Amino acid sequence: MLLQYSNNIFTNVKRNILYIFIPIILLSIFIIGCSGTTSISEEKIDNKKSELTAEQQKKKALEYFINGGVFETQGNYEAAAAQYEKALLYDSTAGLYYTLAKNYVYLNKLAPALSYSQKALQMDSSRIEYYDLLADIYNYGNQSESAITVLEKAIRIDSTNIELNYKLARLYEENKPLKAVRLYNRILYQLGPDWSVLTRIAELQERLGNNEEAIIALKKLISIDPANIPLKKMLIQFYLKAQRYDDGIAMINEILELMPYDLEARETKAKLLLGKNDWNGASKEFDYLLDQPDVNLDAKINIGANYFNKAITDSTILPVAKSFFTKLDKDTTDWQIKMYLGAIALSEGNDSVAIENFKYVTKNANWNVAAWIRLGGLYFDNRKYDEAEVVMSEAILSFPEDFYVNLILGLSLAQQSKHEEAEKYLKKATLINPTDITGLSAYAFTLNQLKDDEKAIFYLKQALEIQPDDVQLIGTLAMIYNGMRTYEISDSLYERALELKPDDPLINNNYSYAFATRGIQLERALKMVQISVKADSLNSSYLDTIGWVYFMMGNYPEAKLYLEKAIKTGGKSAVMLDHLADIESKLGNKERAVELWKNSLELDPTKKEIQNKIDKGAI
Repeated sequence: MLLQYSNNIFTNVKRNILYIFIPIILLSIFIIGCSGTTSISEEKIDNKKSELTAEQQKKKALEYFINGGVFETQGNYEAAAAQYEKALLYDSTAGLYYTLAKNYVYLNKLAPALSYSQKALQMDSSRIEYYDLLADIYNYGNQSESAITVLEKAIRIDSTNIELNYKLARLYEENKPLKAVRLYNRILYQLGPDWSVLTRIAELQERLGNNEEAIIALKKLISIDPANIPLKKMLIQFYLKAQRYDDGIAMINEILELMPYDLEARETKAKLLLGKNDWNGASKEFDYLLDQPDVNLDAKINIGANYFNKAITDSTILPVAKSFFTKLDKDTTDWQIKMYLGAIALSEGNDSVAIENFKYVTKNANWNVAAWIRLGGLYFDNRKYDEAEVVMSEAILSFPEDFYVNLILGLSLAQQSKHEEAEKYLKKATLINPTDITGLSAYAFTLNQLKDDEKAIFYLKQALEIQPDDVQLIGTLAMIYNGMRTYEISDSLYERALELKPDDPLINNNYSYAFATRGIQLERALKMVQISVKADSLNSSYLDTIGWVYFMMGNYPEAKLYLEKAIKTGGKSAVMLDHLADIESKLGNKERAVELWKNSLELDPTKKEIQNKIDKGAI
């Protein structure tokens, strides 16, 4: 019975007389080995121990234990551990092992702390505090998985222990966030709304992308502290992410009633309004920000830039963008403002004002090629090729050796079928950067349009050496060989491209058109071009192709439907007018056919075959 009796003594002394809890400091290095334990001559102790009765051994152990407790209360953990080690030689209990482990943790000696903590738990697996200490030791030694295992065992004994649930939830956060959330919710069920727990839940739900769950947690936090403005602003950001714009606006209006001069709140309201696509409503908030001297110029320019970018695809926003930059222009001579004003004038068709502003930029910021590239690229990406041409024509004056300036200008010209002008700039781009795939393929396409197929093939093959599986390069090369009537090579290239990317709309369209012009595999051609039209139903080239496939299949009404749609969406071109004329001819509309052929010939006088149709009045 000595073992049990001593354990009770140690526990009672610890609880009632000597034990004072001192928070365990965070440790980051797990020390291997048992260095630091007090060296005691066990042989000497054994000799003395053998001379003592069991009762005397128990009293000796208690004497050392009490001495250790005194040292522990004084914060002298080294001396305390030494006394506890001596006590351990006369008697051993789970409580003594636990106490030793705790003191070695205080001393930052985790190896002996781990060993004694494990022994305590082996002797008594019912004590929650033993699990708690062992988990802490593992955690301090960066062995979080072991700490998790220990805490999970402890919680199976006492699932209502809030402290252990909280510790385990914090460990779960890194790799098992859903489990962490479940534990935090268990704690909330016991405690009710708790600030620290709700904060952890909100952060985890944000990490998991569960914006709605994060919103619930934040609303509970606000119920605890309804006057907390930063917390409300955080909730508004989640409303923004969750696209709950009306909820966000309602809350931001509450803040603005109390703090009408809060610039951050006004900017957030503007973002919420933009989320609703209410650009005009947002402009009122941005107007307020533009008038504030505390808002830096870059932020103001960024506001205007967002409106300008939107105006590229929505012309109704252009006046708002113009108003912003005109207002800014009164207070500063910054070249960026002149650049945007020039771009706005260009969009309005006011070329003289546009060029005046662009010249200001070239004079005052001739070092900033990136701005020109950004502006030209923006126009190009939005298919505003004529505006891109004007902008990059100004840029080329200051940056004739820049790769991107030459490339964007060349591409913009090529997209407008100005191939002779485009050739000069695209050639320069390939000389500046002979390994750029876009430059090489664009130059090759332009050479093809200029009927210089051999040179076009040369540059495409150069590009394919760099990127042999580029589907668009393979497709362009196939298109050129098809135009040269080298059908075997062309078809093999198209087949290769489809192996790599079977649903590519451009490859399917071009291969379909190649079949249609030759009058072969029309059923397959129709299936291929249908893939293209499904991908982009407003692409005039795809509409022209499917119309021509239907024409070759003899379905003239369907062919006419698609050709008219192609011309409506993409504008008149010599090829599409010629195709529509052929369809009208087959439908018996001879006069309409001749009229369309004449229009086609006006756009491309080199098409002698069209003149033959006009002369005959039929195909």
